[in-house]
Amino acid sequence: MRLPSSQSALRQCLAVVLSIACAAPVWAQDSVAPVKPIGSIAVRPYKAAFIPPAPLANSGRLRSLVQAGKLYLTVQDAIALALENNIDIEIDRYNPLTDQWNLERYEGGGALPGVTSGQSLAGSVASGQGVAGSQAAAGVSTSASSQNSGSSVGATISQIGPVTPTLDPAFQYSAAFAHRTTLEPDEVQSGIYSVLDLSRNYTATLSQGLLTGGQASITYRESYLNENAPSDTPNPTYAPSISISFQHNLLQGFGTAVNSRFITTAKATLKADDLTFKGAVIGAVANVLTLYYGLVADYQDVKAKQAALDVAQQFFENNKKEVQLGAMAPLDVTTAEAQVASSQQDLVVSQTNLEQQQVSLKNVLSRNGLADPVIAEAEIIPLDHIEVPEQDNLPPLKDMLAMALRSRTDLAVQKINLSNSEISNLGTENGLLPQLAVLLGASSQGLAGPYKLGVIPNAIPVSSTTSGSQSGTTTTNPVSGSSGSGSPGAGATLPPGFANCPSGIPTTSVCITPLGNFVGGIGNGLSQTFRRDFPSERAGGFVYAAARNRQAQADYGIDQLTLRQSQLQYQQALNQLAVDVSNGIVGVQQARVRYLASVKSRVLEQQLLDAEQKKFSLGASTTFLVVQQQRDLATAQSAEIAALVAYSNARVSLDQTLGTTLDQNHVSIQEAVRGRVSRVSTLPAPLPENAPQPPAH
Repeated sequence: MRLPSSQSALRQCLAVVLSIACAAPVWAQDSVAPVKPIGSIAVRPYKAAFIPPAPLANSGRLRSLVQAGKLYLTVQDAIALALENNIDIEIDRYNPLTDQWNLERYEGGGALPGVTSGQSLAGSVASGQGVAGSQAAAGVSTSASSQNSGSSVGATISQIGPVTPTLDPAFQYSAAFAHRTTLEPDEVQSGIYSVLDLSRNYTATLSQGLLTGGQASITYRESYLNENAPSDTPNPTYAPSISISFQHNLLQGFGTAVNSRFITTAKATLKADDLTFKGAVIGAVANVLTLYYGLVADYQDVKAKQAALDVAQQFFENNKKEVQLGAMAPLDVTTAEAQVASSQQDLVVSQTNLEQQQVSLKNVLSRNGLADPVIAEAEIIPLDHIEVPEQDNLPPLKDMLAMALRSRTDLAVQKINLSNSEISNLGTENGLLPQLAVLLGASSQGLAGPYKLGVIPNAIPVSSTTSGSQSGTTTTNPVSGSSGSGSPGAGATLPPGFANCPSGIPTTSVCITPLGNFVGGIGNGLSQTFRRDFPSERAGGFVYAAARNRQAQADYGIDQLTLRQSQLQYQQALNQLAVDVSNGIVGVQQARVRYLASVKSRVLEQQLLDAEQKKFSLGASTTFLVVQQQRDLATAQSAEIAALVAYSNARVSLDQTLGTTLDQNHVSIQEAVRGRVSRVSTLPAPLPENAPQPPAH
């Protein structure tokens, strides 16, 4: 029978809900990776990245393992909780992220972080523009030019080795507006004693550093000037210019290898960060295993101490009854009672050690320590016990050394650091060379403005001649060579840039007019610039060499000696690795022998106690001998538990020495990086009230 569509849809929804509920939960962790800004390329570089807050909450796995005030843990659950919540691992997750930003910073080039170059706004006019520009072009220094100059003073911070050019394209724009009054001591050029000008200056520069050790830039400048000087023609004026410059190092600071040394080492550091994080995870897992199995042993020790107390208490009660019946001296009861007190003290010490071990284990499994009252009050019940296999089946020492060389993260990191030191030393080696740089540049400029007749007053000197008794004055116009007053005359030939002065202008004045290609606005000036009507080219060089070069020699020598020390330390670490692996093997073998001997000793002490108690019941022994045998048995039990923990610690230490801790405990480094373990934690049914006991030997 076909179900109605509504019922079918309802069942499908229920199926989806049940499948989600039954699926393995994912213990989500907030990502600590920075989120880079989004938006257009024009504004994105100037937005700050979002850095998520530090995650301080525990994963849901921890609460799910708490039942009825008890925290049930297997070894795998303890490892999973450490990967998700251990704060030491969480701190180490930030190191690769920080070094990723360092790589991005080095890829941008430049000097040390936080050091900016001094910049000043230039408000001076172009060369030849207006009165001040004409004087500057002629090499005359004026008060106006000194007012327009800007300077900056900043601290100088140097670094060892050449500084990598700024590799990010940089755009700089500046605008300056000025209204100035300048007193002119000589009015010949300006025609007035007080020059008032209004200027606007715009500068835009696009620069790009080269990884080979150079710098290229293109600059556009535009200057506007409007003066009250009658000699200015045209007025106002527009003076645009475009310049291209190129600079490159030829000795010190030359080469991609030298300038990219920080980028290369930063990339290698990222690889080292992965290995360092893996080493931190190995250390955290080894610590969890040590604490977990130590807790297992503490539970066994508490049980052994409780059993010893029960035996001593029972023996004391039996002796009291014997005294009451008159079959035993009261002194024997005192001896038995002293043993009860001693056993009670041992039990209290063992219980205290158990509580301290639980606190230590909770601290490494929780991100906020004991701040969570549920976790703080919960009693940890370990569900696994220490297993001693029948055979260790350890590979030969040669194979274990090869395994350690492949797996030890600290040795791999040390090798990467050696390589980074060699790459960094390229900078100090290159710093021994003198500084030699080539400078090339080309520019094109223009000048334009509206038509205006300029007048230079008092530009023609007056020469006087005396004839007989009469004196007369004859004026000679230097423009046309004619004599008399007024303009040179309509028929006179005028040189370029000069014009007939209108009537009413003194004969001592010279009239000038702008050439035709200078008449216009900013468009005409730009046309001159792009047509290269007024081009300029320049080339130059720069050389600097220290006479004794002791600073560079010392820097190079120090770096090389430090590198030799690092190489010896790496070899020392390799030698120590062989010692550690050999000692680890001996430690495991010794721990096994000690454990087997302690088991046998405990069995024999138990048999001796049973025999002594039988003899005592038959009247063939004394209370002192029975109590002494009880103490010997308690000592043997403690020695067995200590030997069991020593064997467990020896195996954990050997795995850590070989670098195989993660493989031996089925830990995924990818899950450790993410902080999420996909394995589902399940509790056994029924739940045990106390920690399970190991199988009897």
